[in-house]
Amino acid sequence: MPRRPAPSLAPLARLLPSFRRAKVVVVGDFVADEYVYGETERISREAPVLIVRFERSELKAGGAGNAAKNLAALGVNVRAVGLVGDDELGSRLLSELRGGGIAVAGIQRLRGRVTEAKTRILAGGRSTRRQQMLRVDRPPEPLPTAAERRLLGDLERACRGADAVLASDYGSGALSPRVIEALRRLKKSGLPVCVDSRYNLRNFRGLTMAKPNEPELEAASGVPLAQPGGLLRAARVLQRRLGCESLLVTRGRNGMTLFHRGAAPLHLPAHGNKEAVDVTGAGDTVAATFCAAIASGASAESAARLANVAGALVVQKAGTATVTREELEPELVGR
Repeated sequence: MPRRPAPSLAPLARLLPSFRRAKVVVVGDFVADEYVYGETERISREAPVLIVRFERSELKAGGAGNAAKNLAALGVNVRAVGLVGDDELGSRLLSELRGGGIAVAGIQRLRGRVTEAKTRILAGGRSTRRQQMLRVDRPPEPLPTAAERRLLGDLERACRGADAVLASDYGSGALSPRVIEALRRLKKSGLPVCVDSRYNLRNFRGLTMAKPNEPELEAASGVPLAQPGGLLRAARVLQRRLGCESLLVTRGRNGMTLFHRGAAPLHLPAHGNKEAVDVTGAGDTVAATFCAAIASGASAESAARLANVAGALVVQKAGTATVTREELEPELVGR
């Protein structure tokens, strides 16, 4: 993979003030990430399982909600488009988003629908660190036709005056074929559209940027990455298939590689030398930071370099997390 001398990151800090003027629409699957903490007491007499004494719980915005929270933490004006249920989790998720400064007028509350959620049980002995023991998922439900029509209208309204769109697809159905076609029309109208899709990346053709990790790249391209030159071949196949301007491949401890139309592949080694604490939601941070930079007029290369730094910072935090402008700037200027 061609490598260039690493330029100074300091010039990227000049992009940060412009984030406050950027307007980004986040559309996709909004998920409630619920964390339940407790202390392990003893083995149950009912079954060979641990009894956990409840201590506290917290809810964070997952899926598209985490992408939106990351954009807002960078100072971007964020408009959210999606749907949740009319249950308690839906109310808590909307409150979490509003508390992060995100406009939620485009998020529908569907009567009778259960909000998609991932509940993690974290427990441990007295005075020990809580570790995840179990995760309980509330799966998504099919998208009703009426809800899809309203979502399309909400997306069109939210994109008026926007600088970019970030589509966050966790396979829950909010980004239906009709919604994806609407995203293509927005791209054709001149609005940059970035996509982060866990399972259905091949469906998102004709957009500005796609951000797969290595397993997603392999699955979407059909090219094994373990073979010689596999990364380059897979990226070329997928970029040609998608017709996107940029393909940003996140590669864990190996950093990330940007494939931009008309330019040589750019490999970015992982920023810093600290071991990752938790990679949960790191892809949301990378996609959000890239999109924020593009919305602010940055080049794809500058956006990727900035996203590389943000991704390295967020994996130092436990659970679903964000990176703020105040955390990012010192890394760029070297303080």
